Amino acid sequence: MRQLPVPDPGTPNLASPSRFVLWLIGRQRGSVLLGMVWGSSWMIAQALVPAVLGSAVDALAGHRTIAFSWDCAAVLALGVITALTGILRHRMVLTCFLDAAFRIMQLVTEHSSRLGNTLSRLLTTGEVVSVGTADVDAVGGAIDITGRGAGAIAAVVVVAAILLARSLPLGLIVLIGGPAMTALVGLLLRPLHQRQQRYRDLQGALATRAADIVAGLRVLRGIGGEQAFSARYRSQSQELRRTGVHVARTESYLNGAEILLPGMFVTAATWIAAHYALRKVITPGQLVTFYAYASFLAVPLATLTEAADSIVRGLVAAGRVVTILRLEPEIAGPADPAPAPPAGATLHDPASGLIVARGELVGLAAENPAQAAELADRIGGYRLGEPAASLGGVPLTDLPVGIVRERILVAVNDAHLFAGGLTGQLAGAGQVSEPDVLAAITAASARDVLDTVGLDGHLAARGRTLSGGQAQRVRLARALLTGAEILVLVEPTSAVDAHTEAAIARNLRTARQGAGTVVISNSPLLLDQADRVAFLRDGVIAEQGTHRELLARSPAYAAAVTRGEG
Repeated sequence: MRQLPVPDPGTPNLASPSRFVLWLIGRQRGSVLLGMVWGSSWMIAQALVPAVLGSAVDALAGHRTIAFSWDCAAVLALGVITALTGILRHRMVLTCFLDAAFRIMQLVTEHSSRLGNTLSRLLTTGEVVSVGTADVDAVGGAIDITGRGAGAIAAVVVVAAILLARSLPLGLIVLIGGPAMTALVGLLLRPLHQRQQRYRDLQGALATRAADIVAGLRVLRGIGGEQAFSARYRSQSQELRRTGVHVARTESYLNGAEILLPGMFVTAATWIAAHYALRKVITPGQLVTFYAYASFLAVPLATLTEAADSIVRGLVAAGRVVTILRLEPEIAGPADPAPAPPAGATLHDPASGLIVARGELVGLAAENPAQAAELADRIGGYRLGEPAASLGGVPLTDLPVGIVRERILVAVNDAHLFAGGLTGQLAGAGQVSEPDVLAAITAASARDVLDTVGLDGHLAARGRTLSGGQAQRVRLARALLTGAEILVLVEPTSAVDAHTEAAIARNLRTARQGAGTVVISNSPLLLDQADRVAFLRDGVIAEQGTHRELLARSPAYAAAVTRGEG
């Protein structure tokens, strides 16, 4: 049994949607080919049954008991082969479907993490969710249909050979009329795809609006906008419903045509074959064979119609997947990266003059908070520009993005909290011990969260079950647990009370001992614990010293951190 998902999904071919689907098939070509072999065997076994039945009828009419017995045994054998190959085909194509679906989800998830905020600026939440659900199924379905599609082609070839060998006119009637009926049914596919695409777009937009409403429900209630947004959601929902009805109507026409047209064809073909039998042109057994094949061909021909539908839908869905995978992050690594500086290197921002050495706890107060946020983006490698911040004398723009993210962590208050256990939420993908988790929770003064939830307790997505202060402290504990070489904390205590803030301020020095830490805040409680405080004014470090020294000698600093309260 193959283990899914695979450890490495590989590097996809993004030249076009068809190349991407072919790449997915190529990653599991053995399984796809085996599925096609089993699918062909499954269909061919069914295609031989009408011929054997016709032979059995003629044997029975001619009182050939031994021949009749052999025909019955052949029907039984074909039934057993059909059952076994059907099971093997389904097992193989289902494996191919799951392999493709998992690869797409792995690729999209990994690429989304590399894109970061770039993704949210270029695509809506609903579009990403739709790719991870409907589009994954559509691409997997295009690969799944290869087994039955190959079997349908093989069955048509076998039936053609048998019918033309028995009677050229009747064979041509069946072999030309069957595909003609299929082509007529196929005329409904284009409008169906157009309406399905419209439905999918509206579904993605509605999912995005729902996510926005849920995320901002408190704000909406606060400003009295709940009813307005509810009305907009209701209007979009009704438009989606109407589009869904149109899709269902077209699908009903398609399903009806798939039954009506082949039925009319079978009736006409059987009537013609019956007249041939009455004139002794064909035997009764051949009449049974032609009737059975006229009915049987509806199955492979409908399968080919379904295959065309699945392949077209799969290519459209693959196009959306390729669109996401082609997106480039706003900040990409250099083509020729510089060697990473040694551990414990000093961080320097030439634009502001900020320097952070190993083992130093630096407080950063700002006259203008927006300029402090810009500085955080710059020293974290999130903002391009000259001169660039450097680590150990190496500009961050010359280092691979992965190295910068690993060594410098900027922790902000809107960092996402995922659903899951508390320990997994804090540890992420890292391997950490329980004592380390408890130490981080203690340093962040988040013991109340631990007492309420427990180490193995479940946290809701976005920390919905936590208060604002609790969620902020969980984020702080997670940041501390990373053990980043340089940690930049942006307003880490803005949502907690003064008593808790004082406890966090005292714990930070111990928790970050031996590593560089920048605390961006105007809180006197935090700044008082810093080894050095840098005061940012007009985008540059205007003054430096301890918190108390700056209070004594800098009226501008005192006004910024005490908010004019003295």
